[in-house]
Order: sequence, then structure tokens, then C-alpha cells
Amino acid sequence: MHTLADLRAGKLAGITRLTLSADLSELPEEIFSLAESLEVLDLSGNRLTELPADLHRLKRLKILFCSNNPFTRLPECLGQCEQLFFVGFKACKIVNVPAKALPPSLRSLVLTDNCIETLPEAIGDCSHLQKLMLAGNRLRQLPESLARCQRLELVRIAVNDFHELPRWLLEMPALAWLAFAGNPLNDIHTVEPIRQIPWPQLALQKVLGEGASGVIQQAQWRANEEAASLDVAVKLYKGDVTSDGSPLNEMQACIAAGRYDHLIPVLGQIQDHPQGARGLVMALISPSFVTLARPPTLESCTRDTYAGTRLSVSTVKRMAAGIAAACAHLHGHGINHGDLYAHNILWNESGDSLLGDFGAAAFYPDEETGRRLERIEVRAFGILLGELLDCCEASDGEAAGLRELQRRCVQADVMQRPGFAEIERQF
Repeated sequence: MHTLADLRAGKLAGITRLTLSADLSELPEEIFSLAESLEVLDLSGNRLTELPADLHRLKRLKILFCSNNPFTRLPECLGQCEQLFFVGFKACKIVNVPAKALPPSLRSLVLTDNCIETLPEAIGDCSHLQKLMLAGNRLRQLPESLARCQRLELVRIAVNDFHELPRWLLEMPALAWLAFAGNPLNDIHTVEPIRQIPWPQLALQKVLGEGASGVIQQAQWRANEEAASLDVAVKLYKGDVTSDGSPLNEMQACIAAGRYDHLIPVLGQIQDHPQGARGLVMALISPSFVTLARPPTLESCTRDTYAGTRLSVSTVKRMAAGIAAACAHLHGHGINHGDLYAHNILWNESGDSLLGDFGAAAFYPDEETGRRLERIEVRAFGILLGELLDCCEASDGEAAGLRELQRRCVQADVMQRPGFAEIERQF
């Protein structure tokens, strides 16, 4: 975090990243003194409703965060920023997205949790667009011109007002990660019974992690006075809209998925929380399991990052087989995971794997749509498999079969990709 005083005193000369949260109602003119260096500008958490028309004077600007400001209109000046590729206006009050507000180099557009009812047809001209985050708005449809964005890989349209998913969206050649829960679509999943666990039976301990959808804590569960205490993990869900959708939709998907070897076991649903919070009790995973990769960076956009991970071909096969089996199980229950990424997978050195984070999961609206959703998720699996192979020490000959499977999974023709049951049989 930087200060307005330091900016005005010239102490920030030459910086490439500026974070300024100072109850601003307008952009300080002194920011333009950084025009030759500034690449990342974070103005989140101010009182801004507009940006200056000459914002393009920041000629090196690539990334702009303006979340939690009372904008009602995406500023048109963004469209003149030649190098700007990431635009983030989350949790503002945006109603209007003008065509002129879309910069020519746009790769990531984050408009989560606003009041948007329509998008301009001009979004179809954003040929570099890879990531489109629109959860928590009032959209009933997407512009058909978006089908021209052939590089679009990740779309979040959860918690809107879609009554059906556009057919052209389900045919997009690069689409791999789609979140759409919380819309008035049909829902053909079967409700699974789940054990109800009274809150007084749980004794919370240390926090294990916190994400957009909730907090996970270690706990002890004692079902009755005669029972021994069991170490478990408790996830209490927040009520806010996340970039993927609604935490309550996530909980429903976790419950519907049931028990399976390559999923984190759900033991029960919390009952009678004193503040009415919703939550799940899950098995406590051994610390020998670690996260497979880090989430995408702003620059990598839709690709996870690996920190020197090296894998044998047998480990790759074992992990890929486990994740394919988990996905076959989910799609067999009419569930689209929506966020099949290495950063949502836990693994150990034996190659055991667990798929987690159901924040983007959604139920099939119908069987035909489900078949297309499965093949979209297969592309995500293919990208994951390609990343694992890039970490693999095997020779080309040893990995030839996996390379061919990977190629089939990411091919442009959606319905020519194999389903997860067929992929599972390849191992």
C-alpha cells in the first residue's frame, strides 16, 4: 500500500506498481508523473465514480484494479489504453458497459458482483479475450458476437438470470472452465441424503485455510458421549457472491457428489449453528498431501504456475487416472466441476490425488447440455495433463500414449473429444 503523501512528494518515481486506497473521489493528477513506468494500478476501495479521459497517458499501464468503488459505468477511457490487458471492477455498482470501454489488448475482464443487464456486441471484437468473469449480475443473455472470441477459455456467469445456456457458448473451441450455478435453469441432479451434525458436537481448533467462499478449520467431532473424538475439517460458508458464484451452490454440489476415492470425503452437514451459518464437516486430509500447483498469475491468465515440480511418467499416469475417475464420477452424477485445475488438486509423492474446491460447480440443466459440458471439462483435463507432462522426466516414447490422449482432449471440435469414462479406460 502506498500513500498519497509519498506520491505527491515524488517519492514513488519509477515504480511499476501503485496501490492507492485513500478515500479518493477522483484520480490524483500526480499519478501521471509515473507515466513512463507504471504498469499495475490498484485503486480498489475508494469512492471513485469515473476516471480521467486522458488515462491513456499512462502508456505502460497493463493491469487496472478498481474494485469496491461506486462506479455505475465502465469508464470509456479504458478503451484508449493500448497495453491494458487486465480490467477488474468487482463489487462496484456498474450498470452500463459501453463498447468504447473495451481496450484493444483485453485478455481478462472481471465485472463480478455488479448490476449489469447487457454487454455490448463490440465485445466480440476483443480477439485476445481469455477470461470473462460476470458472476453476480443481472444478465439474461450474452452477445452472440462473443462467439468470435476464439481464445476465450474461462467464463463465469453464475448467479445471473440465464434461463438457458447459449448453444454457441457450448461449442467454443477453447472454452475449458465454465461456471453457471445460481441461474434459473433446469436442474436434473438427484438430491443425496447427508448426515446432519449438530454444532455442539464440534470443537473448533486452528484455521487451515480461507478462500472466497468460506473458512476451513480443524476440529474435533464427538458424535455422542460414548464415542471417541474424531479429527475433522469444518468449512463454514460465507453468504457473499464470489468470482465463481454462490458458496451455497458450492455446498449443494459437494453434497450431491457423495463419497468417492478421489474426492475429499464429506462426512455431514452442520446443523443448528448459533448464527445460522451453513457448513460441512469433511475428513481431515493427511499433511502428506500438498497442492499440485499455484493459481494463475495475472500474466499467465488461465494457466497455473508450477514451482520446479518434477514427476515420473508413472506418477503422471496415476494422478491423471485418479482425476479422470473423479470427473467421470461427477459427470455421472450430473455435476460439472467448472474449475478443474492443478491448484484445486491435492497430491502426494505416491501419485495419490484428491480433487477439491467446488466453488464453480453446477448441475446439468439437461442431458444433451450435459454431454457438451463434459467435453468442455475434458478440455480442462487435457490442459492439466499437458502441464503434468511438461513436468515429466519421461522420454517422448514413454509418454507417447499420454501425449496422444492429451491432443484428443484439447481438440477444437468439442464433441469429438472423448468423455471421461473413455479417458478413464485409457489408464
